[in-house]
Parts: sequence; structure tokens; C-alpha cells
Amino acid sequence: MKTKLIILTVLLSIVLSACAQEKKESKSTKQSPPNIIYILADDMGIGDLGAYGQKIIQTPNLDKLAARGMKFTQHYSGSAVCAPSRSTLMTGQHTGHTPIRGNKEAGNGLEGQVPIPDNTLTLAEILKERGYTTGMFGKWGLGFGTGDPNNQGFDEFYGYNCQKLAHRYYPPYLNHNQKRDSLEGNDWTKKATYAPDKIQEHRLQFLEDNKDNPFFAYIPLVLPHAEIISPNDSIFKVYNGKFKETPYTIDNKYTSDYGPDIVPHEYASVEKPLATYASMITRIDTYVGQIIDKINELGLAENTIIMFTSDNGPSPEGGTNPDFFNSNAEFKGYKRDLYEGGIRAPFIVVWPNKVKEGTVTNHVSTFWDVLPTLTELTESNTPENIDGISFLPTLLNKKGQKQHDHLYWEFNIRGGRKAIRKGDWKGVWYNMNTKKQGDFELYNLSNDVSETNNIAKSHPEIVKELKQLLEESRTESDLFPFHY
Repeated sequence: MKTKLIILTVLLSIVLSACAQEKKESKSTKQSPPNIIYILADDMGIGDLGAYGQKIIQTPNLDKLAARGMKFTQHYSGSAVCAPSRSTLMTGQHTGHTPIRGNKEAGNGLEGQVPIPDNTLTLAEILKERGYTTGMFGKWGLGFGTGDPNNQGFDEFYGYNCQKLAHRYYPPYLNHNQKRDSLEGNDWTKKATYAPDKIQEHRLQFLEDNKDNPFFAYIPLVLPHAEIISPNDSIFKVYNGKFKETPYTIDNKYTSDYGPDIVPHEYASVEKPLATYASMITRIDTYVGQIIDKINELGLAENTIIMFTSDNGPSPEGGTNPDFFNSNAEFKGYKRDLYEGGIRAPFIVVWPNKVKEGTVTNHVSTFWDVLPTLTELTESNTPENIDGISFLPTLLNKKGQKQHDHLYWEFNIRGGRKAIRKGDWKGVWYNMNTKKQGDFELYNLSNDVSETNNIAKSHPEIVKELKQLLEESRTESDLFPFHY
């Protein structure tokens, strides 16, 4: 009897211990939010990826990424140019509300762009408060001072703060937090260190250094933004000699070669622009592959969500040829346009065992949705003054996905431009501030995704509704006034 009691006591102890351990592990799992990697290409068209129909340029890693997760077909960038797109991403507010609504220089002899205000609450600050280590590696473009990444929630920053400096891939320095990091062999006359490769080294090191902590890695790539230039390495050799090339020479506007007379913010000439551009897209793909390999090597894949997109449509500048590569797919317009080609973006999300592999969604989403999605996903505090809607239900294939009543964009250059999408209706209005105001254009994206048939005259009631929404969807900005 005594022996039996001892055995029962031991068994009970084992069971209780196992239960306690299971409870502890369950609690530990619950308290371990996923790592987040958000990769943002610069001026890459939706049609530049094989997963979205590209036939010439090779993007095997990104294509595999799309096959392993969810591909969005109706995702939109925050704006048609760099800085405001990044502002919408960081704030969860569209360009009618976000602080930075255009590419505007700081002025008064200061480096960089107009800084995002100190009181701006960014995605990085929210995640940092949640316990994330935050890193930003690439192109910032939201200013020094109050706008500096370290002052806007990022523990570590390496790359370009100033967008004009980012016009060059062989600059003499990059920014590392508050200091300048000189690049070996680069002095505006010599080209030795390709800056994107250097930035990639810091990205991979950040992942290595933070493998034991939840991290948010914001990776705004510089590629394939002009200038169009690439090292003569194995990636370039894939395309070298493949195309009939027309050199982009120093005689072109806004073009200046490396040398004693260089104009740093202009673009270099390029002998083989088609091969060079293709190699820049494949280099992006190579970087993504290296990031995936590093995550797998560190055993972090199961608890890491990876997002990939582009900040606006393809650019026809600096020797690029979007039409040759069908970079904007079937969509009309390029960078700076508010037609679909300027703002429709690729978007791929991978999260093993959470996001079903090989899924495609036509959920209408945009940059300002990323903040509420990630705050919901990480159980962080979501600000109230945002325009975004979480698309987490779509990612997890759950019911209750909310939809936007409408999406809004504004752009105060080139005569003033606005666009709005409500359901399948798309309104585009150019030259709003010119002496002879442009006409309001209306398209039905359900049967005219290329925006070729302006049906505004046939639907005056829809035009009236959308014009009203254009006025109601914004507040005036002193920095970026729309009506002037």
C-alpha cells in the first residue's frame, strides 16, 4: 500500500510538472510576437516581378515568396513618389492627412528633405513600445533632425537619409545613425563600393544580432531608382549582351557622370540601360533571397512575417524603359501619375502556418493599412487618427474583413493632382490648380483597369459624389498646400 502511494505521488508530480511546463510554454509562445520584415522597392513596377507577369527579368526568390504566401492584386502605394509614400506607411494616414505629402527639400542650405514632425507617431515607435528592436536599412527620405529615423522610433539606421544622395549608388558616405560612414574608394570620381551591397551587409547583421529578440526590420531598398548603374558582376552578366541597347548619354537632361565636375544629385549616363535595369531588379531578388536564407539559418522562419512591395510605379527617368519590360503591366501611367500604373503596387505576404501558401486576394488595400494590420497582429496600441484598415482577417482567412469606403490620393505638383477610388469607380483629376482647370476623369475598374475609357459625361451623379469626397477627405497642409 505504501509503495502504491509513493508511485501515485510520483505520477501526480510528473503530471503536474508537465501541465505547468505546458502552461509556461503556452504563455511563452503567446508573449513572443512575430518578427516583422517589411521590404520596400523603389520605383519598381508591378509588372517587374515574374509572379505578376514579368517575362524577361528573372526574380526567382520573389516568385517563390509569392508561392509560399499571399499575393495581393489590388494593393496601392501611399503616393506616386518616394517621400509621401513612406510617410503614409509610417503614419497610417493617406496623403490628405499624413505630414509629408510630396518630395520637398529641407532648404536653407540643410541636407535632406522636409522632416516629419517630432510629434508624429510612427509605426516604428509603436512597435518599439511593444518591445520590438527596430532597424531601418535603406532610403529614409523623411528628413534629418526631428525626422531622423533614430528620432522616429528606429534603434538602428543605416543607409541614405537624403533622397538626393540616393540618386547615386557610389556616394562617398552613408548615414549610420547620427554619423557618416565613409565608403571605401568612393570620392565622386572613383567607384569602388556599391552602396546597396554595403547596406545589405548591415541588414543581415541586424537579423543576426537580434535573433533572440522580436524585431521589426524596415528595408526600404534604393533599387531600381535612377541612377541606372550596376557592378559588372555575375548578376549583370546574366543580361549583358542580351538586348539591342541605346546608350543613355551625358547629353540627356539631368545627367552628370562621376568625375571632378559631377553634379551629385543628377544621374550618371549608362551604356547599356536595359541590361543594367534588369540586373537591378534581379539584384533586389538576390537580396530578398539572402534575407530568407538568413532567417532560415537562424531558425526564425516560423515566427517571421515578411512583406514585399514597391513605393510607386516604374519611373521613365535616367535611362529606364518601363514599356520595354512592361513594368507597369496592363496599367496606365508611371511614377508621379495617379493612374493605376503610378500607384498600383505588388504586395506579397509570407507567414508560415498563418498565411496559407499560394493564395491570391483581390482585397483592396494600401500602404496606410499596414500600420493597423501590424498593430493588430502584435496586439499593440492602434492610433485613432489614422485612415488605415487592418487587413489581418484577409491574411488569416478569417471573417470580418472591413472594407474601405474609398481610397484617396493627392499630389500638389504639376498643376495639382487628385485621385479617388470608391468600389470599382476611379476618379482622376489633373491640373486642378492651373488657369485652365483639367477635366475630371471617371473610370470603371471592373471592366477598364487600364483606364482607357473616360465615362465621366455618362455618370454625372458618380462624378458629383466623388468630387465631394475629394474635398472631404483632406485637411490643408502648410508645408504642402494643395490649392495655391
